[in-house]
Amino acid sequence: MKKIFAFTLAATAVFAYADTFPSKPITIVVPFTAGGPTDRVARDLAEALRKPLGGATVLVDNAAGAGGSIGANKVAKAAPDGYTLLLHHIGMATMPTLVRNIPFKVETDFEYVGMVNDVPMTLIGRPNLPAKNYKELATWIGQNKGKINLGNAGVGSASHLCGLMFQNALAVDMTTVPYKGTAPAMTDLIGGQIDFMCDQTTNTSTQIEAKKVQAYAVTTAKQLSTPALKDLPTLQDQGLKGFEVTIWHGLYAPKATPADVITKINAALKVALKDPDFIKKQEGLGAVVVTDKRMEPAEHKKFVAAEIAKWSPVLKAAGVYAD
Repeated sequence: MKKIFAFTLAATAVFAYADTFPSKPITIVVPFTAGGPTDRVARDLAEALRKPLGGATVLVDNAAGAGGSIGANKVAKAAPDGYTLLLHHIGMATMPTLVRNIPFKVETDFEYVGMVNDVPMTLIGRPNLPAKNYKELATWIGQNKGKINLGNAGVGSASHLCGLMFQNALAVDMTTVPYKGTAPAMTDLIGGQIDFMCDQTTNTSTQIEAKKVQAYAVTTAKQLSTPALKDLPTLQDQGLKGFEVTIWHGLYAPKATPADVITKINAALKVALKDPDFIKKQEGLGAVVVTDKRMEPAEHKKFVAAEIAKWSPVLKAAGVYAD
């Protein structure tokens, strides 16, 4: 009887906690510096979550470093009460391989709350590159093996991952040039110091529209409807079957966060993802808000597991690590 009574008290406490949640500010940890694409998504999401969470204050905390693992570890080790959340991108699936001494397990040390958006990527080249379309670019790559410079924003960045996948798909090794962020990489691409790069539409659309770079293809399964990018073919249409890279974002909580609290946050997330203002802001970033079953925690977790399986062999073959 004592055991039954103790269990009843514990269960009552959990439900009471869930009923009062949130009763203080919630913090979304972003494992990257302020001002970047993931930070912008987090700040838009924080604003959209306030109303469905009963007017709660939702803050953003930037904890950058080590391929995104510092911020992720901060959340993994936080109190499992729903007040510390993590917004991470595709790096959630690449950290298990990129960071060899990772202090947590992506698969088991988090509660998966739901996916937020998908950000397409574009293959762009320096303005004076001889190739004027993807077919010509493929020919140019074949003729210049060993002399091609492929830029990226640093190890573990979206542009680094897409570049690795592109080299893997073509079975061509290129000289990878890592920068400390997208801005210096883009500056050198525009200036002709590197040949091309593959980066998020959040970083490339403006440059493409201004014709400061040459655009060759998008990395999505279907062509985009964005005015500046609607005429770009997909890499799949150009012969790279199965090539699809998007920089998705998902929301996570520490392991053992009460199920009722996760349910509350997930319900608020679903409302936020239908918020017209949030959708408009994401469209402005070139991102597509998730509307499919990946909004559900179980499907979110299943998706990340598939992404880990997809990226692990590519990263191991490259032999480049963030630690």
